[in-house]
Amino acid sequence: MTARQASPPPQASPLPRQLLPDNHEVSQGRLSIGGCDVLELAEAHGTPLFVYDEEHLRSRCREAVAAFGPDVAYAAKAFLCVAMARLVHSEGMGLDVSTGGELHVALAAGVPGDRLVLHGNNKSMGELRRAVEGGVGRIVVDSFDELDRLEALHAETGTRPRVLLRFTPGVEAHTHTYLVTGADDSKFGFTVSTGAAGAAMERARASGSVEVVGVHSHIGSQVFEASSFAKAVAVIAEAAEPFGVNEISIGGGLGVPYVAGESAPTIAEWGEAVHEACRAAGVAARVTAEPGRAIAAAAAVTLYTVGTIKTIEGVRTYVAVDGGMSDNPRPVLYGSGYEAFLPRAVNAPRDRVVTVVGKHCESGDTLVRDAMVPYDIAVGDTLATPVTGAYGHSMGSNYNKVLRPAVVFVAGGEARLVVRRETYDDLLACELPDS
Repeated sequence: MTARQASPPPQASPLPRQLLPDNHEVSQGRLSIGGCDVLELAEAHGTPLFVYDEEHLRSRCREAVAAFGPDVAYAAKAFLCVAMARLVHSEGMGLDVSTGGELHVALAAGVPGDRLVLHGNNKSMGELRRAVEGGVGRIVVDSFDELDRLEALHAETGTRPRVLLRFTPGVEAHTHTYLVTGADDSKFGFTVSTGAAGAAMERARASGSVEVVGVHSHIGSQVFEASSFAKAVAVIAEAAEPFGVNEISIGGGLGVPYVAGESAPTIAEWGEAVHEACRAAGVAARVTAEPGRAIAAAAAVTLYTVGTIKTIEGVRTYVAVDGGMSDNPRPVLYGSGYEAFLPRAVNAPRDRVVTVVGKHCESGDTLVRDAMVPYDIAVGDTLATPVTGAYGHSMGSNYNKVLRPAVVFVAGGEARLVVRRETYDDLLACELPDS
């Protein structure tokens, strides 16, 4: 269950259909998702536009609950809006939130506090107070300073929250350097190898300010090798064993395929690998997880409109679209790869190499460095990038004062606008008129 690299596909091959959301169809070359024609969605709602297959999201939530039980939590940082929080909750998952803002959205969506897990390596007193007031089910304690804050909060409120201590297992996940979180050199958690994890557990258990219910770990994001999680389980199980904890969370980080030739374990396969590692380690505690990317990524495509095609002879052809690093910063941050295609011609050979770029005032504003597209791509075409349901909308920005895109959920032939497109007046909402 590791990432498997297939032979490079022929240059003229159509888009691999496995990269599209589950409930897609292609009729006479045109793409529909959830029974909705994608080109009609672009016309109705404008571009850039995030289109989510709602049943795909629900299916992955159910798979996660089946794999890890009702305490499994969706990692909201992957993609969060009120509609997504409600969908996840309705499918029996909790939510992992990592800031006061994510906590606010989840509570506004009507998710009960006891179904939330609060993360963060530098939670403020205000965030912790809001979590306690909201009855958050678990607070994942990340530092000794946070234990200080929780003790001060207990003195103020008398509330004793349930906590997990985040242990850093010293496991090197095979992923991008910026996505590694479980190595010893990390801003997250209490390091096992230095003894900090044990010291934190002793202090927290002796404190009357918190109720320690378990431990948490997270080794990184976009991890393809299930063996990495097994290694982490072995370390965490040994470190937690003397304390007889009732819960162990292995966090999230399961990778997903983004481009042709990639594959990854399913949520079910990941769960089985984790549970097998726990059985081998003699873990008696309840084991849960926090998938995010694996729930949301492949559920969505992003639609753009082609505005400019510029060929520099002997160099490259640039295809500029009406979005860019403001709606998908992953290529700029991590060099992440994506595919591109034309929803009007999904089955067409992609026989032209172009670089898909955004509209921002940055030379590095690149979405797909070497994109294969049909040769007849033209100005005005709707161009799509698949597997954009995670860390696009959530990491987006208003750089150059570009408006954030709308988000639609599609299912059963109906399109539901869940996040409207920003307006220019929205850009002024926080401005003071007399400044």
